Amino acid sequence: MTFESMTRWRPATGATALTLDGRVTTLLDRARVYACGITPYDMTHLGHAATFVWVDTLRRVLRTLGVEPILCRNVTDVDDVIDDAARTAGVRYDHFAALQEFRFEEDMSALRVRMPDHEPRAHRYVDAVIRLAGALASSGAAYVRDGGVYFRGRHVVARSGLNEETALRLAREYGGRPDDATKDDPFDVAVWQPAEPGHPVWDSPWGPGRPGWHAECVAMAVSTFGPCVDIHAGGADLRFPHHAYHAAMAEAYAGVSPYARAWFHVGTVLADGVKMAKSHGNCVSVQDLLRDYAPPVVRLALIDRPWAESWEYAPGVLDIAAARLEDLYRAAGRGGGHTDDTGIEHMRQLLGTDLDVPAALDVAIERGGTAARVLTAALGLS
Repeated sequence: MTFESMTRWRPATGATALTLDGRVTTLLDRARVYACGITPYDMTHLGHAATFVWVDTLRRVLRTLGVEPILCRNVTDVDDVIDDAARTAGVRYDHFAALQEFRFEEDMSALRVRMPDHEPRAHRYVDAVIRLAGALASSGAAYVRDGGVYFRGRHVVARSGLNEETALRLAREYGGRPDDATKDDPFDVAVWQPAEPGHPVWDSPWGPGRPGWHAECVAMAVSTFGPCVDIHAGGADLRFPHHAYHAAMAEAYAGVSPYARAWFHVGTVLADGVKMAKSHGNCVSVQDLLRDYAPPVVRLALIDRPWAESWEYAPGVLDIAAARLEDLYRAAGRGGGHTDDTGIEHMRQLLGTDLDVPAALDVAIERGGTAARVLTAALGLS
């Protein structure tokens, strides 16, 4: 018997309450969860895995609370970094992206991450981006210039709470091209960008070009769920500019605010004091870790911590997780066949309050028996 079958529960009256980052979101029978997926241009490293294992954990916890999560996890397979990597490899961008996506799915399967309900790929939503660009231009939220369509973004910076210097740095880092003289304002971003050599091209009413990054996610999310979502998930490093512009574009298009009722920004994994990233040369691949550690150990190392906090990876993290998992398995072997309703209810409350996995594990290890067995299944550690 699994944790889900034993503990699916909803209040007799009212809605289910889930706390994320200190904010309570009430839910009825379903939750629309949009997760920013991969840009498939390189190996899956531990920083990527942390986000998607946490999203999977969120999904599992929602089910224990009696709420069915409907997960949409996109694939950004139209992106400049893919074009560059494919050109270096000497293959078409779409063939290159498909191969990297396949490798990502292998890693996710090994880590017990379940497939999403919807998995839109950006290259199939180019027409939707064109319609989005046209609607934003017609409403005045965007303008057409020199074959491109640009979203007015000054207000996005203001509501993000960032100072201009920080926002400009992040805009440059994430390809926002704030120095492009074509735009009215450095913080305007391309919904549709004019064709450039070395990149795929599609026809549009404004001439040949390709979608902008933020617009791709808006098109995929709105096409799947409509004008808003219950929870938008992704890495904390995407908070600005990507998530901020995504929300602003969706709200400008649909007139529904807020776009997301709750945000699930998973903390960044650091190595040598900086974000784990290919550009920093400090990536630790999931495949390398799985050669030395069982998948549940890697999974537990990622979730036995506060989900919103950044943390520093070191090899000893996996050894600590292995010992913690052994404690959980030993605890699961204790006790008889009775159901520990008190322990299960306590764990459920902890998981429903900011996904407090460490505290729930402490309870399971202390009480042992059924509590430990059902939590092992609930967190995908069996």
